[in-house]
Amino acid sequence: MAITPIIVALRRHKAGALLIGLQIALTLAIVCNALFIITTRIERIGRPTGIDEANLFKVSVQRGGLPSDGEAAKARLDADVRTDLAAIRALPDVADAYVTNTLPLANSNWTGWLGQTPDGDKVGPSTAFFLGDEHTLATLGLHLVEGRNFRPEEVLPHSLRDRVAPAQLIISKALAQKLYPDGDAIGKTVYVGPSAPPTRIIGVVDRLQSSTVQAWAESFAWQTSIVPARFSFTYRTYAIRARPGRLDAAMKAVPDALYAVDPQRVIPEDDGVLSFAGIRARAYRADRGMAILMGAVCVILLTVTAAGVVGLSSFWVGQRRRQIGIRRALGATRRNILNYFLAENALITVGGVLVGALMAFAINAWLMVQFELARLSVNYVLAGIVALIVLGQASAFAPALRASHIPPVEATRS
Repeated sequence: MAITPIIVALRRHKAGALLIGLQIALTLAIVCNALFIITTRIERIGRPTGIDEANLFKVSVQRGGLPSDGEAAKARLDADVRTDLAAIRALPDVADAYVTNTLPLANSNWTGWLGQTPDGDKVGPSTAFFLGDEHTLATLGLHLVEGRNFRPEEVLPHSLRDRVAPAQLIISKALAQKLYPDGDAIGKTVYVGPSAPPTRIIGVVDRLQSSTVQAWAESFAWQTSIVPARFSFTYRTYAIRARPGRLDAAMKAVPDALYAVDPQRVIPEDDGVLSFAGIRARAYRADRGMAILMGAVCVILLTVTAAGVVGLSSFWVGQRRRQIGIRRALGATRRNILNYFLAENALITVGGVLVGALMAFAINAWLMVQFELARLSVNYVLAGIVALIVLGQASAFAPALRASHIPPVEATRS
């Protein structure tokens, strides 16, 4: 098929062709970046934390009427915690439990950094701190790849106002590789902040995600540390691992057991007892909402673009009925007419996607500067180009098919 007559015809209808071409370009640019954002959000939502999520839940407890300041108050609160843990671990549906300051994805900010010199001149990698004891690894289902677990005598009471300065530390594999790229982190000494006492690394776990999923902490999401400390405060969180298949039963039994020990405590109704699936859903609520919003934007843009192509093609067919009849009278077949309109639409679509590809990378560059978004992969643009070309041709097919059915007698009508 000759392209020159098609180009001449498009020059006579510049406005419509330019509008549809720009609409296709804008759709491609936005859809490519939107799909890229959707993919990154879905990957964030689905990435594993490294713990036994299926059997894990937490119970948050508020204990009023007790002092929280001073060593005597801390000892009293620590005794309460020990009593609670003994009652929880005695339940038949519970595999293990411990008290902690926070859990992965809980969106609480217990972060700092580990230095390799005592004076703090050289700031080390950032890390998220979890308080735990000798039951932490078993409760969370963590895999110890190097070193050993905490011993009971190494775990000390820790108040909210105490400084994080442990004698021992278990760290994640990602943090160990950051501190010591050549390996062998076990036995090494680090410092939790400036002027801190030395801390010895005694163990390395395979994978443990940070407590926060905020964008500012994304660079050290896997650089985590477990401190040998029982969180002894009026407000505390018990991390509990249920036996396989007994999660619901354990979630019902634990509050009853805690109230039996001390009826004065308060367990919040909304999130006092929450499975890890619930913790994950809350943590990634914004990411899920963004993915849904971007998906809706893509559907709307593609629908509007398809409707624009259908409308323009139908308009042109209506304007050219007499010319189509003349071509049919001169021997053009229905296939010739169909291919003509599809080729015309293909030229507009190809021009639009070429401009749209440049716009897609330009928008991504702006998003990288403004929102620290990752670089857009070429694969998304290529997939978008193919999708828009297919969508454009599919949208133009029905009007082109109607044009091919115009009879030669239309040539005699005004």
